[in-house]
Amino acid sequence: MDHYLDIKLMEDPEFSAPILMNALFSKLHRALVDVSQGDIGISFPAMSSKCLGQHLRIHGSRAALERLEQLTWRKGLSDYAQVSDILVVPNTSQHCLVSRVHAQSNLESLRRRAMKRRSISYEEACLQIPEDLSKQLDFPFVQIKSQSTHQLFRLFIKQSLSPPLQAESAFSKYGLSNTATVPWF
Repeated sequence: MDHYLDIKLMEDPEFSAPILMNALFSKLHRALVDVSQGDIGISFPAMSSKCLGQHLRIHGSRAALERLEQLTWRKGLSDYAQVSDILVVPNTSQHCLVSRVHAQSNLESLRRRAMKRRSISYEEACLQIPEDLSKQLDFPFVQIKSQSTHQLFRLFIKQSLSPPLQAESAFSKYGLSNTATVPWF
């Protein structure tokens, strides 16, 4: 994680920033499926409590980022984004954990799963999984289309500063991880 690439979305009268970020994130995900070996992570330097912002930072080794850039994954976005060269991470950086947050709002599905796995009755499942367990997520998200089911879904993202030591772990094909961190600057 000693190099990075910045992508900043430009203002556009036709498309809102979230729509452009959805398109950028979808293209990045498809590219990571092709080239990532769990060695490329992302962060959102301009993220707020409600939106991801207009700035996506891609982290990795120089070799990993060069592999990514050899693909034409940003095709069609050149009019909407400014892209930096591959740059060296500054020495005075903290680390940040950027992870996916799963919604557990479908109580009936959770109860059916509990009934099947634990061989319990519906009433027991209702006691174990009460109504107040359902929660609406209040995190920024990207809305992308599943390549397998072709359905739109929201991928909620949580970003938090972590201890200054970088955790060495693998990143998902979304560039996210529950344990690996990226430099924060």
